[in-house]
Amino acid sequence: MKTLDDFNFEDKKALIRVDFNVPLNEDFEVTDTNRIEAAKPTIIKVLEDGGSAILMSHLGRPKGQKNPDLSLKHICDTVSEVIGVSVKFVPDCIGDEAEKAVAELQNGEVLLLENLRYYDEEEKGDEEFAKKLSKLGDVYINDAFGTAHRAHASTTIVAKYFPDAKCFGYLLAKEIEAIEKVMRTGEKPVLAILGGAKVSSKITIIENILDKVDDLIIGGGMTYTFVKAQGGKVGDSICEDDKMDLAMDILKQAKEKGVNVHIPLDVVAADDFNNEANTKVVDVDKIPDGWQGLDAGPKTLENFKSVILNAKTILWNGPVGVFEMENFAKGTIAVGNYIDQATQNGAFSLVGGGDSVAAVKQFGFEEKVSYVSTGGGAMLESLEGKTLPGIAAIIA
Repeated sequence: MKTLDDFNFEDKKALIRVDFNVPLNEDFEVTDTNRIEAAKPTIIKVLEDGGSAILMSHLGRPKGQKNPDLSLKHICDTVSEVIGVSVKFVPDCIGDEAEKAVAELQNGEVLLLENLRYYDEEEKGDEEFAKKLSKLGDVYINDAFGTAHRAHASTTIVAKYFPDAKCFGYLLAKEIEAIEKVMRTGEKPVLAILGGAKVSSKITIIENILDKVDDLIIGGGMTYTFVKAQGGKVGDSICEDDKMDLAMDILKQAKEKGVNVHIPLDVVAADDFNNEANTKVVDVDKIPDGWQGLDAGPKTLENFKSVILNAKTILWNGPVGVFEMENFAKGTIAVGNYIDQATQNGAFSLVGGGDSVAAVKQFGFEEKVSYVSTGGGAMLESLEGKTLPGIAAIIA
């Protein structure tokens, strides 16, 4: 597997697939620059070697239409600010205009191509479209983990036109390494904390990681399917009745594999799904009718704390309560604090998946864990044991 450091980019034009699918406000200003900052080291490496960088990305879902609201020209100034180099922009990503802009690009310069998804061919993984993109660079770098699970033209197909001149960028390499640590090379005990609303959305992850972990914490809305399956009363809590057999099967598999499963002991229950509802702490299997569990309770958090502080490798995917409401965020904040403590004590901690990443950012844990994944869907598919097309295309 070739890395960025195996290449010298002097006098080379590097075609870099970045993930600049960033949020914009109504004035088309970038409201979160994390993804741009994450790509910076790769771009700087190319420039410092004496090469030039051609950046390609999608933005939103224009569905093959040239929607001006989703033009990458809106982010060009922000990319320039973050990278510290004035970034040029071309209002197309293939064809004569793009090829002319690339031909005029000097060493040390950066060019941003227009939104790839203005063309249907991008998402269809069209060969001819990929071939046209390939004309724009001497070397292909994939640094877009967020789209690595898609077999799109710019993430996967284009790589075949660079048989000996393709590699992962620093960001994508870090993502792969972080997942490897959790799934294969991490120091034991290995702990997975899985939260979120539904067992059904996490089932393939759970089945895949049972062979890799020593401890499994189940939190969030998933809890109640497991509790009800074992005969507990969950009141009006979210519950997938059709997944109760599955929950019991998971517990059986975990026992056979020697994995310790930790399910909440008590919860903060509310008489309505809103921040101002009446609340009380009840045993997780004795939630009265008309009440629903919305956060982890104190006994649960004490148990979680001891498990987390004992772990040497930690994966966190999913909150343990309805953290979007202040009164039900305490459990998720507490788990973040325990992971912070474990990380300070030498554990490796990886946070991935949309809601847990949102929680980590909201409560200021980004700098307190070892690694926060930039790709929700890609991260989840990696944890399910799937080989991502964007990664396979570079290794091929």
